[in-house]
Amino acid sequence: MQNMTMKQKAQQGFTLIELMIVVAIIGILASIAIPAYQDYITKAKFQDVISSAKAIETAVSMCLQENAGAPASCNTAALIGLTTLTASKEASAGWTLATSGTGVSLTTTADAAAGGRTYVNTGTTTEGSSAMAWVQSGTCLDAPAVCR
Repeated sequence: MQNMTMKQKAQQGFTLIELMIVVAIIGILASIAIPAYQDYITKAKFQDVISSAKAIETAVSMCLQENAGAPASCNTAALIGLTTLTASKEASAGWTLATSGTGVSLTTTADAAAGGRTYVNTGTTTEGSSAMAWVQSGTCLDAPAVCR
């Protein structure tokens, strides 16, 4: 009779090794997912910096085309028709416009939450053409797909 009750007793719960395997799998997944998520958040915040530049770039483009591509005519907020160069909340340093060779460069530095990288976009026109070309540079190019 005693043998019969021992055979009928079914296993209940999980063994210690099964629980340890589950914890190890969760740990491995977390060690991959958390850094990837943090990179995603940083890139998203830096995109806010880039999108805030678009209005300024449009104003600079229009100014350069209206002034025959003369960069000195378009290197301040007042000259491009804006009251201020409003930065995004992720660009702690604000925007700077400066004459750069045959064009105008737009520069800012993102705050630490957005990666702390600089974003420089230089707009130029070619003589006899109304086409505008913008070239990105800065430390944001060091990190793949941050400022593109």
